[in-house]
Amino acid sequence: MPSAGAPTVDVMTATANIQSTVPTITGDERAARLTEAGSAWAERIEADRSNAHLTYTVDGAGAGSVATTVRAGKHSFIVDEPAALAGDDTGTSPVEYALGALAGCQVVVYRLYAQQLGIPFDEIVIRAEADLDAARLFGADESVRAGFSEVRLDIELSGTETDERYDELREAVDAHCPVLDIFQNPTPVTTTVTRA
Repeated sequence: MPSAGAPTVDVMTATANIQSTVPTITGDERAARLTEAGSAWAERIEADRSNAHLTYTVDGAGAGSVATTVRAGKHSFIVDEPAALAGDDTGTSPVEYALGALAGCQVVVYRLYAQQLGIPFDEIVIRAEADLDAARLFGADESVRAGFSEVRLDIELSGTETDERYDELREAVDAHCPVLDIFQNPTPVTTTVTRA
């Protein structure tokens, strides 16, 4: 499902440093890992349906002007805002992380379902773009959403399959991507505030 205007060169250039820390593997190695993971999960779930129930936890603590240091498992990162939003620009903004989570989850699910459905592709590049009206954030207009009003995904696949097969793959990904589901459907959120 290649699309016009997908930002392959810009994305590849911008991520060159990041990719140097991610191991390079062959397509055969990726296929073997995806097949092994899929089989292992299928066995776990078949043995006990509750094995599919996962809980994720991250911890965040305020730092600097409006930054947050986040710990997620063995990884940590900084969430911040640019100066225009009172930040020090020491990290990616919260809404950009949300879009990054969507793009990252899409890559995983595209790879998983490409393997499962036998619809190979070589490379995948995703641009996630969203519109946000900051008037609600600053209390200037309560009639607009605080979050994104629209999200657009531009997915570029390089491979030899037909557009119809890549549409079949997109439909499978759309039906099974956890972060896409979070974006598309209301998720109950419980908030509590306690004094330290």
